[in-house]
Amino acid sequence: MPKMKTKSGAKKRFRLRPGGTVKCAHAFRRHILTKKTSKVKRQLRGATEVNSSDVASVLRMLPNG
Repeated sequence: MPKMKTKSGAKKRFRLRPGGTVKCAHAFRRHILTKKTSKVKRQLRGATEVNSSDVASVLRMLPNG
């Protein structure tokens, strides 16, 4: 059997936490920030968790964790 490969796009975007949740960055934070309010930009700081309905597909893309 060949080795299972990790999706290279997924390994750049997601990290598995010890509790089994999946960490990801917020969207809408990369560019065109001048028209966004300070409140919106402040709330987009930090990391967030992947929605529970998408966790299974993310884990399939990261077979080795």
